[in-house]
Amino acid sequence: MVKIGYTMMCEQAGPRELVRDAVAERVGFDFAVISDHYFPWLVEQGHSPYAWSVLGAAAQATERIPLMTYVTCPTFRYHPAVIAQKAATVALLSEGRFSLGLGAGENLNEHVVGGGWPGADVRHERLREAVEIIRDLWDGEYVNYRGKHFEVESAKVWDLPEKTPDIGIAVSGAQSCRLAGELGDLMIAVEPEAELGELFDAAGGAGKPRIGQQPLSYGEDAEAAMTRAHEQFRWFGGGWKVNAELPGPAAFAAASSYVRPEDVGESIPCGGSVDDVIEACRPFTTRASPTSPSCRSAATSSSRTSTGQRRGCCPHSGKPSARPAWIAAGWRTCRSSRQPSPASLTSASDCPPPAT
Repeated sequence: MVKIGYTMMCEQAGPRELVRDAVAERVGFDFAVISDHYFPWLVEQGHSPYAWSVLGAAAQATERIPLMTYVTCPTFRYHPAVIAQKAATVALLSEGRFSLGLGAGENLNEHVVGGGWPGADVRHERLREAVEIIRDLWDGEYVNYRGKHFEVESAKVWDLPEKTPDIGIAVSGAQSCRLAGELGDLMIAVEPEAELGELFDAAGGAGKPRIGQQPLSYGEDAEAAMTRAHEQFRWFGGGWKVNAELPGPAAFAAASSYVRPEDVGESIPCGGSVDDVIEACRPFTTRASPTSPSCRSAATSSSRTSTGQRRGCCPHSGKPSARPAWIAAGWRTCRSSRQPSPASLTSASDCPPPAT
């Protein structure tokens, strides 16, 4: 069955607003994820606070909702030894409600430390070493590591949660799917491509959860919602293999300069129809994995409605948001074959553990 969650979009809101948004758990959202950027994709988005400070505050502002980075790059701006410590601390602050989502990064954010931007092969090598270092440090012992890309000298994380956080790994092709299947506890993808699930399964990911993401722009005026979506997310159609290479907001603006509002409207639900949102999310549930005839889903949204809480969106605004929302949909192999329904968009319920 489908669960709906909430994305705290660091590119579209300041830190205090993001923490206020996290209390979306009060209206029934099932989990919250947060992006970890140094830059927004477009100047129009206008924000990019430090995600880890927001997570610490959100952990204290919430009581039950699981939290997750979506995603952090542990290989350029951050050293993996520092990520291990930060993630362990957030897991403690949230009393075990934190999962660590990792990815190979985007030039947009990682170029700021002046280390260059290597090819995808090298980025995946670095990510593999980073995951190994993080897991070693979470064992609680002193760690010395000598890799091709990273070194760790007598490091130890002193404050560790009772339950080790799950690690999710973002995928977009064969290399990243193989890495996620081998080293990750779950798969992260923003496109419901069946091939990604197949590759993940083949690399050892069969039966593991998958997390996806679907943008939307809510508003009773569909044309205005489409205009907002175009202003904020016209870059989205480039795909991550292209977007990962672009160095800054100006490049994203140039790459999307010929994208029309109606082009965005074809790929992003725009307007007030919940049915349109459900249909946009449905591929995430039907293409989850070739080995899973049924699935559990979870989705997150940072939208606002014109009527506050009535439609299960953010309770802190009485007008349509100036920023399109995201829905993050996640699934796990389970015995339930229930399909998404309007009620499931705002209700929290559990799914049986994966069939073995």
